[in-house]
Amino acid sequence: GIVGLFLKDKKLESDLGILISEMLIKMSDRGPDSAGLALYSRDKKFNKKVTIKVNCPNERKALNRALTKEIKNNYHLTSRGNHMVISSSAKTNAAILNLLGSMNLLFQVMSEGETIEIFKEACSPADFITDCTIQNFSGTHAVGHTRMATESAVTTLGAHPFSTGEDQCLVHNGSLSNHNIVRRMLRGESCKFETDNDSEVAASYLSWKMNNGSTLENALNEALRDLDGFFTFLVGTKNGFGVLRDKIACKPAVLAESRQYVAFGSEYRAFTDLPDIENARIWEPEPAKVYFWKN
Repeated sequence: GIVGLFLKDKKLESDLGILISEMLIKMSDRGPDSAGLALYSRDKKFNKKVTIKVNCPNERKALNRALTKEIKNNYHLTSRGNHMVISSSAKTNAAILNLLGSMNLLFQVMSEGETIEIFKEACSPADFITDCTIQNFSGTHAVGHTRMATESAVTTLGAHPFSTGEDQCLVHNGSLSNHNIVRRMLRGESCKFETDNDSEVAASYLSWKMNNGSTLENALNEALRDLDGFFTFLVGTKNGFGVLRDKIACKPAVLAESRQYVAFGSEYRAFTDLPDIENARIWEPEPAKVYFWKN
C-alpha cells in the first residue's frame, strides 16, 4: 500500500503526522509485513539532517554522550522509537558523519538531506505509528508505504521508503522483472546497494539519472523505457512528490486534489479522513504519465 500527502495550506502543516498516520493505517491489509514514512519538514535553524536507526538503547545512549562531548551545542537531536534525527549545519554534519563512522555502533542510515526524515520498521503500520510517535510530526509533505514482501526478506532495510540521494525517496507497488540487470549496470556506475530489493534499484536508478543532470520528470520518463515490470512509483523530493505508473497500469492508484492538499493512495479509503475530501477532485492517474507537485 502506498500513501502520500502534499500540503498546499500551511495551516495544515502541524497536522501532517496525524493525517498521514491515518492514511497509512488504512492501507494495513495491503502490507502487514513492515511500514515506513519519509517526512519532510522545515527547519529555520539547521540546514542538514541525518536520520539513523540504532536498535540498542545502550548504543543510543553512547552516541548521545559522544555527540554532547564532540559536537557540543551545534546540533539538535530528536528521537522517535529506535530512530535518531540529528540536525545541524552542513559543516557540523560532516563532523557528525565522521563521528558515526568512528564509533563501534550497529546503526543504519535511513536518510540524509536538508528536510527529509525517514522512519521504518518491520512491524504492522499501527505499531510503527505508535513506536515512532509519528502523529506529532509537523511538516510539508510525506510519502509512506505498507509492505507485503514479494521480492526479498522482511527486514527494516527491505522496507520502504528507499533513499538513495539527499532529500530523495521512493515507494513502490509492483515488481520489476529486470532489476538484476539494472543493478549490475548501476554498480558499474559506482552505485551501492544495501538489499536485494527491486525497489531499491528503482530508487537508485532515479538518483543516478538526476545526479547526471536529468530532472525528476525526465528521469521518470526514462524509467518507462529502462525498467521492465509492473509498477506504481511515488517519489519524494525536498520540494514535493511525483507519481508514475507503468504503461499497463495494473497496480491501483488514486489521486485527490483540493485547495489544501494533494493526496495519493493505493485505494480511495486512504482519503476518507482528510479534511473536505468530499469537495476534492478525485481521479485515477493515467498510465505512463508523470505527475508532480512542488512548493
